[in-house]
Amino acid sequence: MEKVSIFGAGSWGTALGYVLAQNNQDLLIWTHRPEQAEEINQHTNSKYLKNVRLPENLVATSDLRKAVEHAEVLVLAVPTKAIREVCASIRETLDKKVLFVHVSKGIEPDSLKRISEMIKEEIPEQWIEDVVVLSGPSHAEEVVQDQPTTVTAACENTRSAERVQDMFMNQYFRVYTNTDVIGVELGGALKNIIALAVGITSGLGYGDNAKAALMTRGLAEIARLGVKMGATPLTFSGLTGVGDLIVTCTSVHSRNWRAGNMLGKGKTIDEVLDEMGMVVEGIRTTKAAHQLAHKFDVPMPITDALFSVLFDGVSTEEAVNKLMARNKKNEMEDLINLL
Repeated sequence: MEKVSIFGAGSWGTALGYVLAQNNQDLLIWTHRPEQAEEINQHTNSKYLKNVRLPENLVATSDLRKAVEHAEVLVLAVPTKAIREVCASIRETLDKKVLFVHVSKGIEPDSLKRISEMIKEEIPEQWIEDVVVLSGPSHAEEVVQDQPTTVTAACENTRSAERVQDMFMNQYFRVYTNTDVIGVELGGALKNIIALAVGITSGLGYGDNAKAALMTRGLAEIARLGVKMGATPLTFSGLTGVGDLIVTCTSVHSRNWRAGNMLGKGKTIDEVLDEMGMVVEGIRTTKAAHQLAHKFDVPMPITDALFSVLFDGVSTEEAVNKLMARNKKNEMEDLINLL
């Protein structure tokens, strides 16, 4: 049994709490809203997971100090934009080394930091036992129905990855390990961009041909940037590459696909975010990826097209037309360069 605190009680944080509670871990989940903590302690979290009965040993608190003091493993399940703020609050309370596990999928614009890098900047080294990334093709709505799910625990230290693997793994939640932290983080973050783009084409009325094109060529540009940043190419053929791309681009559970779909139907970003009521990581990540593409001089045409829609006021139709009219090239050029 591990003493674990999850920071963030949205759909994914709660679903992971559901898994850990079923695995009989000593668990506490933190939310900054006392009323949400009270509801979770009544065994529901209706805003994020409708019609789901939570385990009785999934206990919530709005007292951050209590959550920090409770645990030897801290799971960060807050949006990317909240990582630094939450880590700063945790830092004020820490008095022992802990294992950090982050489950968010994003890149910080401007600084262009991955989440593990942000954690290490905000938390002094003396309090960090290790940082593990838990990522993969996983919808919270299916996890809390005990549906088969596979994810990856990534850390340069295999023992730390295996510790997280042991904490979470059960008969329906299978966890693999990986040492390619860069690849796992980038794959999980960048697939949200492609899901937004696929949603836009669906909103425009395009079909499976367009979806297949975006997913395939999207994976190519994800791998192109990832390898330039130090990732292992094979990671992008795994759970946090192809796997995450499939689940995010093809499911109505996907926030990014739904947001893109609304954009394709003519709604503004503000209208989309207001209607969603939840964070859409792909919007922020598009800005960061656009900056990374320029920094590393990596062509990312899908990312560029989406950036022009989100931040430059280009219409979705114009962006698609421009994407299709690019100069011809060899499909295998990316693979040849990677090899």
